[in-house]
Amino acid sequence: MAKLVFCDGNQIQLLHTGKEFFASLIAAIEQAQHEVLLETYIYANDQTAQLITQALCDAAKRGLCVQVIIDWIGGGKQATQLQSVFLNAGVECRLFNPWFKRGLARTHRKLAVIDQSIGFVGGINIIDDCVTDDGKNTPLPYPRWDFAVRLSGTLVPALHKEVTAQWLKMGKLQLLQRLKLAVNLRKPPMSATHHFSEAALVIRDNLRNRSTIQKAYLKALGSARETAILANPYFAPGRKIRNALIQAARRGVDVSLLLGVGDFEFQDAVAQSYYPKLLASGVKIYEYHKTKLHAKVAVIDHNWATVGSSNFDGLSLFVNHEANIVVLDPVFARDLQRHLQQGLLDATKIDPHCVIRLSWPKRLKHRLAYWFYRIIMRIATLGQYR
Repeated sequence: MAKLVFCDGNQIQLLHTGKEFFASLIAAIEQAQHEVLLETYIYANDQTAQLITQALCDAAKRGLCVQVIIDWIGGGKQATQLQSVFLNAGVECRLFNPWFKRGLARTHRKLAVIDQSIGFVGGINIIDDCVTDDGKNTPLPYPRWDFAVRLSGTLVPALHKEVTAQWLKMGKLQLLQRLKLAVNLRKPPMSATHHFSEAALVIRDNLRNRSTIQKAYLKALGSARETAILANPYFAPGRKIRNALIQAARRGVDVSLLLGVGDFEFQDAVAQSYYPKLLASGVKIYEYHKTKLHAKVAVIDHNWATVGSSNFDGLSLFVNHEANIVVLDPVFARDLQRHLQQGLLDATKIDPHCVIRLSWPKRLKHRLAYWFYRIIMRIATLGQYR
């Protein structure tokens, strides 16, 4: 596993929902002078996405180098058409892993780098905040609950290297070139002489970073002493993370899980199969029904915080390309924790007694969902998911 390297000298702004994220991203693109790099999973064809597309095309017309990576699955039916629009405007665009030519992995990362000086990391796709992201465009009662960060400082070059490397790897590289690229990616980011925020870019891929994100969570939970609040829409982690949550709660840590539900009945059943043991160990579980919860964030002990794209499921932890930022800063953590506390207030707390009294058909449904999911993930991850 590549070593997790923290560097100081970063200015990091938390962006809540697409309203803040898209305004900040468009402003950065419009002010760009040299280069714009963007990597995303979903790129829709709605009004919000069209604003991003226009900003990217305008940047290319100003003579900037503009490169866009869209996942072939996440881009959906319009991905090829969007690629043509970009190319006609002078924007270079590549689709990640079309027709699964390079295995099952998808790029689930949501990254942007402008002029090698401003970066964006998070969980927000290029899609309108107020419609579902399942292709049906069903209106949501409230904007999608999600986060990203805008950063400047010493970590941006590392982010630029990752997005650039992804672009190069999607092209035609000889073996020696790929080896040189891998060596270059191992170089640690520069550290500053002054302090703003300590932060680390945490990447998951299927080469040198196969378990980096999971190990970052495990280390933080293992050293937790007071509180841990984790929000995620798809909860189906392997045994290691489940045990880390349980052990933290048993040590007296106030552990709260804020989970998105209602998207997929099967996924909900898998998540609910873990409830009895987690609740019995003292982990608090909240289900968020107010709108679509898409956030993949956490705050531990009022100092450690993460924002990114990685879900707590087998695909994110063991198959897909993901990117999180981990921030060691009580001010940033306090800002994110404030949103998480509001999310807990807006959610439904699961009563352990109600879970114990579930009917046997529901318990059977949860157990069958768990075993089916476990078998599928063991096959997809070549036995890594446990």
